[in-house]
Amino acid sequence: MDSTLPGATSAASAARRRRRLNHRIREGLRDLSVQLALLNHQIGMHLDLRDTDLECLDLISRYGPIGPTALAKRAGMHPATLTGVLDRLERGNWVVRTPNPTDRRAVLVQVVKERAAEVTYLLSGLNTAVDGICAEYDDDELVLIADFLLRTARAGRIATDELADS
Repeated sequence: MDSTLPGATSAASAARRRRRLNHRIREGLRDLSVQLALLNHQIGMHLDLRDTDLECLDLISRYGPIGPTALAKRAGMHPATLTGVLDRLERGNWVVRTPNPTDRRAVLVQVVKERAAEVTYLLSGLNTAVDGICAEYDDDELVLIADFLLRTARAGRIATDELADS
């Protein structure tokens, strides 16, 4: 097709616009990643928790009670490294290890709910801001945004697993 024809120019313009939008989204996700990491670091400093400790605490909160092996896999950590993290979290009264009712040789880790409230409090500023942002969108847009974030997080997990396996 001759690029001087109106249809070719329009298609090329649309392709450039799409590339720019995709780039803006990737840059936005990178910036969001950095900002959330910085926020988590500040929260960790307030609570005297290392970044990895806070990440594991979040995973336990979301997926617990959870076994240490499953947690190590979700966190992308070597089990021996995770043991040190769990020891620190337990000493700080952030988590408890309890016997697994289905396997007496195993333990489950769960968050101490009273301590989890401290993290929630430190996240309240972000949560309030996100609620305000969400209020600017209608329900259909929020469904689309939620789907995008879930699919992007899934893509991130897949990319992480692929790198870990290589």
